[in-house]
Amino acid sequence: MEVPRLITDRAYSTYESMIEKEVASGEMPKHIAIIMDGNRRYAEEVLGAEPKEGHKLGRQKLDEVLHWCLDLDIHILTVYAFSTENFSRGEDEVSYLMELLEQSLYEFADDPEVHSHRVAINVIGDVTMLPEGVVKAMEYARERTSEYKDNCLNMAIAYSGRQDIANAVRRIAKDVVDGVIEPEDIDESLISNYISTTGLPDPDLVLRTSGEVRISNFLLWQMAYSELYFADVYWPGFRHIDFLRAIRTFQQRKRRFGK
Repeated sequence: MEVPRLITDRAYSTYESMIEKEVASGEMPKHIAIIMDGNRRYAEEVLGAEPKEGHKLGRQKLDEVLHWCLDLDIHILTVYAFSTENFSRGEDEVSYLMELLEQSLYEFADDPEVHSHRVAINVIGDVTMLPEGVVKAMEYARERTSEYKDNCLNMAIAYSGRQDIANAVRRIAKDVVDGVIEPEDIDESLISNYISTTGLPDPDLVLRTSGEVRISNFLLWQMAYSELYFADVYWPGFRHIDFLRAIRTFQQRKRRFGK
């Protein structure tokens, strides 16, 4: 016998409210990083549509998740929007994704809620690989929100964790040659100052959707002590209750940092 929809909706709402209260009483992560995976599979398996439809819904989901973070006073959100490896996809899909990213940056930069919550918009990654339109949108978003310090949205575009570390090493080597620093000055703290997320705390929680259990070259230096959470749901289908479960799991773990 099928359970009436009204009953299941009420049960779901009650369960979500219970978790929400539990999460609200616990310690919040300051910085969450998300590998937004599963747009294409959601389009194919759930919608029976082209990948573009999944990417479009994935963009909308990012807007939702940013506001979920703001509601819980989670101040920093870093998302893996487009990796360097993603350039190997079909030309049409890459072109569409670049257009979507360009549009997204302008929309975030002009969003009244972004300004009311004082959210700084930043892009990390290899800017030289990006089309001029995306670069202009990135600069626009950064300029529009440059004075904000309360909250931060980092979008990793044309990003690679190994590349991030290699770039830091290259810059450190140049500063050694130029006499800016001495080799004996190089330690973990100094290297962190040359990484793309310098000035921000490392992510407390790294979350990946789609059921895949890997980190795919994302924030390799920064996630040394991050808690990892893998959600078995595609990114466009990621629900508020899935988000709350991830936060609750983070709160239930004991972070000893090797002590």
